[in-house]
Amino acid sequence: MTLPDISNCRLVSQRIATTEFSSAKDVVGWMGAMQAQDFAMAKWAVGLRILNPTNSEIETALNKGEIIRTHIMRPTWHFIAAEDVYWLLDLTSNKIKQAMKTRDRELELSEAIFTKCNKILESILSKGIHLSREELAESFKIAGISTDNNRLSHLLVRAELEGIVCSGSINGNKQSYALLSDRIPHKKILSRDESLAELANRYFTSHGPATLQDFIWWSGLSVTEARQGFESVKSWFISETVGSVNYWFKDSFPNTLSNTNSVYLLPAFDEFLISYRDRSASLSLIHHKKAVSDNGIFRPVIVVNGQVTSLWKRTIKKDEVMIETSSFIPGQIVSKHLYEAASLKFGRFLDKKVSVGDEN
Repeated sequence: MTLPDISNCRLVSQRIATTEFSSAKDVVGWMGAMQAQDFAMAKWAVGLRILNPTNSEIETALNKGEIIRTHIMRPTWHFIAAEDVYWLLDLTSNKIKQAMKTRDRELELSEAIFTKCNKILESILSKGIHLSREELAESFKIAGISTDNNRLSHLLVRAELEGIVCSGSINGNKQSYALLSDRIPHKKILSRDESLAELANRYFTSHGPATLQDFIWWSGLSVTEARQGFESVKSWFISETVGSVNYWFKDSFPNTLSNTNSVYLLPAFDEFLISYRDRSASLSLIHHKKAVSDNGIFRPVIVVNGQVTSLWKRTIKKDEVMIETSSFIPGQIVSKHLYEAASLKFGRFLDKKVSVGDEN
């Protein structure tokens, strides 16, 4: 197995190259968690792993509470399947709160303020009420709690980590917050050992081939905890050594290594890149800064035959979406048919016609 082989195998395990899933909750559950700070792109990340996906289908799953968007694992938004929320919060929330303490102190956010805000949220969101970020900020201001200088974000993140709120329904392009206990009344609770094993199993099954260091990065767990989870499920996986590095995965990929005829438009912050500490199997080091900025912005990329070769951007109009590309590789020849098929899939997802612009 070579590094390009590993990349092609990941396209399969992540259900990008082929999928049996027909619902957002099944995809998100399979992946364990999917980074979702760019909301529009995160919906496409779920959609490209579903049979015949549509944007409205993903939003319906969010509105029903089948999947939710909240801060979990690393301190950023993720999509999580409803049944996984409580045990994942139990596993990861304390470490995230600890990591945010310094900034909380700089913003003069004390435990007393967090407690007061949580009580306000429990009151104003009771009985199934869903409110926007702006409406919550107004309630805090009325109570004499400042929300400027990014304080509001920290207040809401803490409420998410405490299991008070999560994403609510979507109204047009406006997202909302709701009480987690209303959205997901039934708790699935695992012991800490069970949670570590479950998260490791999900990761290496859906993201393999991957290394232990990749899992540590993705999960946000300590080295000790991540290793414990991995060791408890290690016997369920097989490994390949490339150079001096061991990659672990669930099954063999007999039909994958010859995958040399594929094009995929991946969204910003897609798990295909962001979920690995070492991304060199899919993205050449000489092109890394073109796809990932110095401040950690993962741009929308095009994957050709398992390798990241280009960027793409979309301009959305009333009935049309225009797609433009910018290749890293001068003179690269990509099958027009395959590129158009990938573009049309994105257009169908948005229920819009597709116009493909000239390469920049």
